[in-house]
Amino acid sequence: MEHKEIRYEDYKINIKLLLSALWASVMFLYIYGDYFELYVPGKTEGLLSGRNLLSTPYKLFFATIILTLPSLMIFLSLIMKPKWNRILNMSIAAFLTLFTLLVGASSLSEWRIFYVMLALLESIITSIIIWKAWRWPKN
Repeated sequence: MEHKEIRYEDYKINIKLLLSALWASVMFLYIYGDYFELYVPGKTEGLLSGRNLLSTPYKLFFATIILTLPSLMIFLSLIMKPKWNRILNMSIAAFLTLFTLLVGASSLSEWRIFYVMLALLESIITSIIIWKAWRWPKN
């Protein structure tokens, strides 16, 4: 009996769509981490009492800026011209890779092991963003 190889149709994904999808994945992981952290003992009590990491308006503002970056990159990756798109993707992804690794390293505890795993995944994805933007296809 003759064996015929099955070939599945595949399309090349545009770099802008790929980068946007990678940023969306990073955002989902950020959201999951923040949601799951609510289950850490003492977290909700700290939120209600104001005794938490973001206990001042300026710390909250700083955190908002950092977490806004990947949200914006989902859209900006689709609309920006290639030159600035490439530069912005590499620089923001590099910053967030380092930042996320620091957060992961500072979260080494039994109740935050999920945070370490998410930080590792986020850092892998942002590293892929750097790699893909660096190797942006040429005409």
